[in-house]
Amino acid sequence: MSTTEIRQQLPTGTWTLDPVHSTIGFEVEYLGGTFRGRFSQAEARLVVEGDGASLAGSAQVASIDLKDENLTTHVQSPDFFDAERHPELTFESSEVERSGDDLIVRGGITIKGVEQPVELTGSFAEPITDYAGRERIGLRLETTVDRTAFGVSWNAPLPDGKPALADEVKLTADLYFVREA
Repeated sequence: MSTTEIRQQLPTGTWTLDPVHSTIGFEVEYLGGTFRGRFSQAEARLVVEGDGASLAGSAQVASIDLKDENLTTHVQSPDFFDAERHPELTFESSEVERSGDDLIVRGGITIKGVEQPVELTGSFAEPITDYAGRERIGLRLETTVDRTAFGVSWNAPLPDGKPALADEVKLTADLYFVREA
């Protein structure tokens, strides 16, 4: 993990993802509407030391939730994520900047074995102490990627010649972290 300078300090410590309360997903235009999916199995860690921070995480492709078994099978095939050969999506930051409640996280995301640089933008929720005495923080991040840059190129032409599936995909992450003891 890379550690870089940040404008305003995040709370120091090592923070582990609370997967029960976190959501990692995507949105893509499909057949005239917005199609959404999410990954139910994910791990992430935020480490804040001194003047730097790093964020790294992964999501299991096999945990994709699409509400239809046939569609789930197709999305896990080589046409899309190729889950057998590439069982996880990964992210590792190279820079984390905080300005008030706003965050910019730069780094690399790997999908289907291809790494591309990304800039995630979003917000930060100040620490709170939960009912069990654990300190928690929240991050909400998003970015847009071109799926074809990762080799995810399946499509089908519609009768008017337009593609059924857009190339641009919005990636979203609502991340709840708990400070490690």
